[in-house]
This record gives sequence, structure tokens and C-alpha cells, in this order.
Amino acid sequence: MPRRYDPERRQRIIDAAIRVVGEKGIAGLSHRTVAAEADVPLGSTTYHFATLDELMVAALRQANEGFAKVVAARGAFDDPRRDLADELAGLLGEWLGGERTGVELEYELYLAALRRPALRPVAAEWGQDLAGPLAERTDPVTARALVALLDGICLQVLLTGGEYDAAYTREMLARLIP
Repeated sequence: MPRRYDPERRQRIIDAAIRVVGEKGIAGLSHRTVAAEADVPLGSTTYHFATLDELMVAALRQANEGFAKVVAARGAFDDPRRDLADELAGLLGEWLGGERTGVELEYELYLAALRRPALRPVAAEWGQDLAGPLAERTDPVTARALVALLDGICLQVLLTGGEYDAAYTREMLARLIP
């Protein structure tokens, strides 16, 4: 039987991996669970992603796009007259105020880099992608500190199940911005 042309299969596998992590956590992720979720033969997952780490890198890279989309949609860094602390607090509130499952999933994949070195460069991309435009409004050291603060606030909100406090976030960010 000739092989069926399926140009979207790789993307369907990545989407399925994200759904599996969302439902079962990192521990539930395997080529077999992803193949079942994507409704593709097991060999397709290993063809496109030889290792589970390769699949997790692709999933994390796609998940990382969530915050980047919020930043791009708001144009937060486009106008240097805008209050940067306000903009960042608003961005974080918008991201955390949306579908929490997506944010939790992104952080689960992000934190998986602690045990999976292959994920570390992709996990670092989130901070680098945000620090770049922030450095244009501040300086490189302050930009990295702002990213660390935003990351810490996200983790606290997610881990405690608490509500996001925009006023607190804005105040803490303003303390770092020269």
C-alpha cells in the first residue's frame, strides 16, 4: 500500500503531545500515548521525533508562543511613552487571565528542562525573547531582572492557585525600572 501524503501529520503529533501533557502531565507523555491521541501509527511519531526529548522540544517551542502572541497582540513595547511597568503588568494579567490550562502546560514543559537538558535551550528562549525588547526600553541587566520577576510571579500564581494581583506586579516592576 503506498504511503499516504499527510503534510500536517508532524503538527498533529505536536498538538497531540501538548494535549497529552495537559491531561496526563509529563509522566504520561510517550510516543505511544501521543500516537493514540493524534490517531497516527506509532511509527509516525518516531519518524518525525526520534526521541521523546525531540518531541518535547517541539511541544515546548510551540507552547512558548502563547506569551509571545499576547505581547505581539498588545504591541506593548511599540510606544516608548507607555509606562513599561503598566504594560508588563497588563501583559501578565492578560496571559494569566486567559485559559490557565495553557499557561500551566507551558510551565510544566518549561520546568521539565530541570531534568531534561535537551529542553534547556528552548526553555531559555522565552526569557531571551522577552528580554530583547525590554533591553531596548531599559538595559540588558534590568531586562533580565524584569523577566525573572515576571517568571517568579507567574510561578507563584500557578503554584498557589492564587489570583493575579496586577497592582502588586506593577509596583514590583516599577521598583526595577530605572
